[in-house]
Formats: sequence, structure tokens, C-alpha cells
Amino acid sequence: MAIKECGSHHSHSSGCRKFFPVIILFVILFVIILAVFLVWVVLQPSKPRFSLEEAIVSNFNISGNPLNILNSNFQVSISSENPNDKIGIYYDRLNVYASYHNQQITWQTAISPTYQGHKETKMWSPIIGGNSVPVSSVIGLPIVQDQPGTIELTLYLFGQIRWKVGSFITGEYHLHVNCPASINVGNSAAGVMVGKNAMKYRIAKPCSVDV
Repeated sequence: MAIKECGSHHSHSSGCRKFFPVIILFVILFVIILAVFLVWVVLQPSKPRFSLEEAIVSNFNISGNPLNILNSNFQVSISSENPNDKIGIYYDRLNVYASYHNQQITWQTAISPTYQGHKETKMWSPIIGGNSVPVSSVIGLPIVQDQPGTIELTLYLFGQIRWKVGSFITGEYHLHVNCPASINVGNSAAGVMVGKNAMKYRIAKPCSVDV
């Protein structure tokens, strides 16, 4: 059976002329995607580095019978460093909350989206906490027992980030940040009074980061 060439018939040649630009478009897209992939592999982006710098505590008490109603107010300072010298980072839809004994004890606080340039360091100071936050009665007694000494909290920051390589911006990647915080509320010398019933505690601990 003879195979008809594109130019062997008017209808076939017309169809080829329509199909040819589509092929060219796919080739161009493939080359662009391949170029971006190769640049991405060569640059090998490093995930941002987070650190919990300090916390200002103005309220932290639990009440109820059983002990399951928590009032708290923290202003925390979290730093983020972009270690990449050729890649920028977009932070999208970030939220932060505090946890005690693996249980969330504050409402989530949103952090404004921002862009972080090459080798740039950002500092966020969100206020987290809440009045009359219901918590499990299982952690009520440990909180009372810990208050004369050191309270071991964990700050969780989560959201989405996008990488920027030149003019190319990737899709969203999930960001999970875990920051341990040991706050010695039982020792007045461990903090600095910064207002009425407010103490600032220096923490300066690195956080674990997963992207």
C-alpha cells in the first residue's frame, strides 16, 4: 500500500500546514522546560534556614475544672535566611501556632506573604495566643507544674513557598518549620521586663525545616 505524503493531496498538505505550527510550539516548550530543569539541577537550591530568636510573654495561665481553658499571649521573633545566591523565595500563606506536649494551645496566626531575595534575611514578629482557648485536660496539670520553672513549647510555622530562578517562578512547595522554645518563666533573671506583666526571653535556637 502506498503511503501518502503531506504534499500528495491538497487536503493532506493543508492539514500538514495547520499541524506544523503545533509541532514547533511543542518543540519550543520542550526546550524551555529542559533548559529550566538543567538550570535547576545545576543551581541545586537550598532550603531556607529558620531560627527562633526571642519571645515576649505577657500572659500564660490555665483555668477551669478540669484544667482545660488556656489564656496566653506571645510575641515571637523568627528569622529566616535565604542561603542561595542565585535563587529567590516567595513565601505564600504562612501561619504559625504554639504547641505544648504535641498539642496545639494557641490559635493560628497568619504571616503576610513576602519575597526573600538572594542571601537575604527576613525577620517576622507575629503575636500568637488567645483568650479562653480550649485545650485537652491531659496537659492542664503539666502546665501548672511547669509554670514555676521552664515551659517547653514548640512553634510550628507552615505554608507554601515558590522558588524564583531568574524570571522563572516554580509552582508551590509545602514548607514546615519546627522551632523548640524553652522559656524559663520561673526565673525573673532569665528575662527582661519590657512592659506591664511582659517579659522578653532570649532563645536564639535554630529550627528544623522541611520543604
